[in-house]
Amino acid sequence: MELLVRYLDRSNSISSVPTQDIIKEENLRDDLKYYFMNPCEKYRARRNIPWKLGVQILKIVMITTQLILFGLNNQLVVSYKEENTMALKNLFLKDYRGVDEDDYSVAVYTQHDVYDRLFYVLEQYSQLGRLSVGPISYAEDEDGKLLPLVVCKECYKKGSLEPSDGVYNIDAQLETICMSHDPKTANQWRTHNSSFFDLDFYRLVDITITFQLKGINLQTVRSRELPDCYSFSVTITFDNQCHSGMVKIWLNIGTERSACTDWKISGTAQKNTHYLLVFDGFVILICLTSAVLCTRSIILAVRLLQRFSRFLHENYNRKVCEDDQREFLNGWYVLVIVSDLLAIIGSILKMEIQAKSLTSYDVCSIFLGTSTLMVWVSVIRYLGYFQKYNVLILTMKAAFPKVLRFCCCAGMIYLGYTFCGWIVLGPYHEKFEGLSRVAECLFSLLNGDDMFTTFAQLKDKNTVVWLFSRAYLFTFISLFIYMVLSLFIALITDAYETIKNYQENGFPLTDLQKFLREQKDFPVVEENSQTDVHIRRSVLCCCPRFPENDDIILIS
Repeated sequence: MELLVRYLDRSNSISSVPTQDIIKEENLRDDLKYYFMNPCEKYRARRNIPWKLGVQILKIVMITTQLILFGLNNQLVVSYKEENTMALKNLFLKDYRGVDEDDYSVAVYTQHDVYDRLFYVLEQYSQLGRLSVGPISYAEDEDGKLLPLVVCKECYKKGSLEPSDGVYNIDAQLETICMSHDPKTANQWRTHNSSFFDLDFYRLVDITITFQLKGINLQTVRSRELPDCYSFSVTITFDNQCHSGMVKIWLNIGTERSACTDWKISGTAQKNTHYLLVFDGFVILICLTSAVLCTRSIILAVRLLQRFSRFLHENYNRKVCEDDQREFLNGWYVLVIVSDLLAIIGSILKMEIQAKSLTSYDVCSIFLGTSTLMVWVSVIRYLGYFQKYNVLILTMKAAFPKVLRFCCCAGMIYLGYTFCGWIVLGPYHEKFEGLSRVAECLFSLLNGDDMFTTFAQLKDKNTVVWLFSRAYLFTFISLFIYMVLSLFIALITDAYETIKNYQENGFPLTDLQKFLREQKDFPVVEENSQTDVHIRRSVLCCCPRFPENDDIILIS
């Protein structure tokens, strides 16, 4: 009897080991299947509410609404700055026609016209309060004194020249002479400082007039927001650097929002600002919740990857291939977390702008715009759960590496044409004057835009350059449109056809998918066969990972 009991105990201990391994394997399989389910399947399987999906939907609505509200406000700010710039150009630039050239607003060609435009600026500035129809006036310092208007002329120290004889004597060093005066008496400079305006044009390089103005943007009251106060740094330049007989005149404005020292407004503007601050705070809370949930999913995925890797190593002496590893490291979650961080930073900047503590409208727009872009792109992840949309996603995923390598090769040719066009055609064609403009022009030609104008605008004064330009443009258009662009489309078409073929004939299965389908055909790798290890890993790990129609779809 005692021998029988010992035999039964020994049998139970031996049989309990495989049973524990089976239970451990089934638990791992269930956890993996649940992790790769879509939100609806998870709810049906374990009745877990898809909080992450709900947060993402709410976040899309709130971030888009926030972007629209900020965009409308930003448009008012930009339009105010642009209209102020146009108004000041018409006030201070005589004969300004409302349209700027490439690098100047007005050009003059005689000494009389230079003096006339210079004194016109001073006269207009001295009577600004009677001329301007907008809420703009002279700037003051901390003591309440008007900031002066400053006129500076820059010229060569000394020099003489006789163009008829081809003789010149120029000191290349520059000297700058400046004078400042009270704004209200600036028009008296002509009589009080006549020697300053006695200009030697052959030595003159440029003349700059700088002054400060202040204004209030009242149009924000219509959108029930507090008005902004602005400081304008105006610089008017008379450019004679080329000494070509043409003096270019332009006006630049540096705009900076400043705090309104004393203000009072009745109505609902202040209350509306408080509502916007509360809304922005709620957006920050939603983004933090989304980032925490996605971070939690990434941590869970890493743990599942470790369990699955340990299972393959202990039972089949294998490692998880790179494609299966990428299934666990979900790029969509990373995209969502990055978009949440950008949205939080943008919301904080927006709240500071609403509270009149910051003026970084452009920086805030970049953060909010980029975060909204990423939020809407992340919606593709959920569309991937539907088979028809998943075809497009898998096509982009399969074609992206090939397209990226192809663009690197084509980019070398593109850069070569860019540098060549800039150095040869730049002096003769306005579209080739700078490297960035050359790249933009070639990209337009690549898409078939504005071809005839590019050919026709080239100046034909130089026959050699004109012939070269024809060869340059014809070869670029032929090479990139008929060859490069066609190959680019062919790569994407080939990836799409591959996906369609896999859908009809079945997708190759990886180790992860075989494990989820409860297949037991994992080949055991012997430790003493290094060659066999390398071959089997390369074959299995390099297989495209696309699930069959009736299998679980793994969205990475």
